[in-house]
Amino acid sequence: MIEAHSLTKKYGSKTAVDQVTFTVRPGLVTGFLGPNGAGKSTTMRMIVGLDRPSGGDVTVNGKLYRDHAAPLHEVGVLLDAKAIHQGRSAYSHLLALGATHGIGAKRVHEVIEMTGLDSVAKKRVGGFSLGMGQRLGIAAAMLGDPSTLILDEPVNGLDPEGVVWVRELVRFLASEGRTVLLSSHLMSEMAQTADHIIVLGKGRVLADAPVKDLVSGATTSSVRAVSPRAAEIARLINSPGVTVTSVDGETLEIVGLTAAAVGDAAAAAGIALHELTPLRGSLEDAYMNLTADAVEYRTGVFDPAAPATSASAHAHAGPIVDDEQAAPQNAPTHAASHAAPTSTEATR
Repeated sequence: MIEAHSLTKKYGSKTAVDQVTFTVRPGLVTGFLGPNGAGKSTTMRMIVGLDRPSGGDVTVNGKLYRDHAAPLHEVGVLLDAKAIHQGRSAYSHLLALGATHGIGAKRVHEVIEMTGLDSVAKKRVGGFSLGMGQRLGIAAAMLGDPSTLILDEPVNGLDPEGVVWVRELVRFLASEGRTVLLSSHLMSEMAQTADHIIVLGKGRVLADAPVKDLVSGATTSSVRAVSPRAAEIARLINSPGVTVTSVDGETLEIVGLTAAAVGDAAAAAGIALHELTPLRGSLEDAYMNLTADAVEYRTGVFDPAAPATSASAHAHAGPIVDDEQAAPQNAPTHAASHAAPTSTEATR
């Protein structure tokens, strides 16, 4: 279990994480969402002791990360799969990591097989594709057979088979009673994987709820009806609390009535329906609604009819400021490894 209480992180005058409180419970896959700059990475780094909180605290299985005698057995972490010695083989990397916790070659071979790295285990990591690097990061996270897993963008770079494998893996791990915190920008994948969602925006918790509750509470369901007599249907169902929008001459989008009610009204009037489809909100819709005021960079509205030069003019309307110049000087880099808290290098 992961428990954060009033967790805060400041870099000078900038507050990256602001009084965040949440619980990630065992037996569930908890999705961790938010726009760029929302504080997700900083929060995950504080969970595993890579960043020190400015206020509040966060515990893993009832203890601060640094207080665990054998953290690799408590929490497996994937934050940056590329932060590995590029000259090592996958096997030697995992063997060295395991040696810090008394984990031998048998378990190393198990996680290599589990992650599908058998054929490349003796090859240098520097030659790995992005997807193979992600698999190695997951292998390292699983090395200590931990009860808690924190995975940041684990499907990044994976092919479709790999994406399905990660989905099935984390759901299986949660079914065993483990705690799984999963960060991703792929809403469609998160909708299929997560049981619960925590959304951050501007360093604060915007939502903390089961997926179904989040979607139903932050989106509006509607009905699409298609008929050559759409205008008549619109007049029939017009009533307080019902909103009817004409998409084209034959298509209506209706809010405030169920598909059954629309169908019954059309049938009673002898009007043929060519389509009657309930339209339910998605996790992506809910996420976009929740974070509408929390995005770090807001893009303009794309108009395909606009001349190409207008977009170019807008793009160069102001000076370009290097992010590194604007960033706080004492802010940590994002080059933290999934194995940083427990790797051989980190323990020297």
